[in-house]
Amino acid sequence: MSGANRPFLAVYGHVTVDQILSVSRFPKVNETVDVVHKQTVLGGTGTNIAITAAKLGVPTAICTMVGEDFSPVYEGFMRGSGLIMDDFVKVPEYETSQAVIINDEDKEQRVIFYQGPMGSASRIGRKLIDSAAAAEHVHFCTGDPEYYISLMSELAGNGPRIALDPAQEVYKMWDEDKLTRALELSDALFCNDYEAEVIERLLGIGDIMSVSLPTVVRTLGGKGSLAKIDGKLYEIPAAAADRFADATGAGDAYRAGYYAGLYHGYGDLDSLMIAATVASFVVEKVGALENIPAWNQVMERAERLFRIRPCR
Repeated sequence: MSGANRPFLAVYGHVTVDQILSVSRFPKVNETVDVVHKQTVLGGTGTNIAITAAKLGVPTAICTMVGEDFSPVYEGFMRGSGLIMDDFVKVPEYETSQAVIINDEDKEQRVIFYQGPMGSASRIGRKLIDSAAAAEHVHFCTGDPEYYISLMSELAGNGPRIALDPAQEVYKMWDEDKLTRALELSDALFCNDYEAEVIERLLGIGDIMSVSLPTVVRTLGGKGSLAKIDGKLYEIPAAAADRFADATGAGDAYRAGYYAGLYHGYGDLDSLMIAATVASFVVEKVGALENIPAWNQVMERAERLFRIRPCR
């Protein structure tokens, strides 16, 4: 891979087409209700992290598989965001991942998710590793655990810093054995409050911060986040947004902001405060990719809220 196309960050995860529906109420069994609003958008944890990082100036590769049905418009948007897409592959075996998200008027939500190729990556057998092998950081989020563990085994000890972030799939696709094997190959663990509780239960531990890795991050939504960095515990407050519209994608933006901080020369702790700052922009509009800030906007807010000064 040429230096001009060398990623700082490689992200593994779903690229998903999200169909968002609003209804007055959820239907009972054998009943039909009308949709009052319908929107189809590009989504997926891998997409959100990678595009946000790229727009913050981080050379970022997306390592993923989609179906041959994937929209050329969405692909053009991804390429236009600056992503490195050498390991973006279309496969004939599956259609692209899709989420059907249904919200009622009380803001309750139901989700039906089609995994697509990333949920069966081991069966497909396409080894997407070139971008990750050239990167400084590799972030594994949603997808086939066994496939990810096989890639981690090749990458571990060979240069890149590996982060495990099983996200919302931890309760259904991961178990004690898979988590244990993946953590042994990782340098960092990311999770939110709910995911931390699932991991604690699966591993039989009392506190996610007892996981023996150089970096462990537990996000707490509006309460901020907790982090263990080289054995020291830190509390990172949430960054105040100018307004609040939607929390969708805030956790993904947080992760992208962390890598942006590292890329721009900051240490882990400052990068986590930058992460919180990036998330504060994303919640100001509906949609994970609708309000990605420019890097100078991030630093202006981070300086005001956290007293973080630009690196010289």
